[in-house]
Amino acid sequence: DKKFFGGSLHLLPQLKEAVSLPILRKDFILEEIQIRESYVWGADAVLLIARILSAPQLEKLLHTCRELGLGAVTEIHDRSDLEKALECGADLIGINNRNLDTFEVDLDTTKDLAPLVPPGHIVISESGIYNGRDIGMLRQSGVSAVLVGSSIMSSVDIRAKARELVCAGKAKHG
Repeated sequence: DKKFFGGSLHLLPQLKEAVSLPILRKDFILEEIQIRESYVWGADAVLLIARILSAPQLEKLLHTCRELGLGAVTEIHDRSDLEKALECGADLIGINNRNLDTFEVDLDTTKDLAPLVPPGHIVISESGIYNGRDIGMLRQSGVSAVLVGSSIMSSVDIRAKARELVCAGKAKHG
């Protein structure tokens, strides 16, 4: 989203060239055409926010993603969102720890919802992840991945912060 986050679809090819990691278009996807343009511009995945999409919209957008071979992270925040996502066939579930109504962040959101996601789905925790301790706690909740932005971008030493988070994600628990 250019207006609120300074992003641009035109940056996707540059990102694709710069890194070997999958590129997520983290935008407010509402229409099928946005998924098709994401594909054309080089995204590997898109973010679909269950709360802002009706069940028929979500189902249609997930179908389009599958048709194009794009990943679809379906973002949820509560049990109702999770039920909608699962009913529509989502397999990548992103649990947003930020309440979009109040903007409060609580990692307990992931701790509460992750165990409700059936086996065979990938669980991603989003928002409010600031350090290796957070990642360790989330891993114990069954999370497969994290989506981190603010803690890296606000860090004085971005490389050190990224290294800390990556190392925490690779650490073995015992």
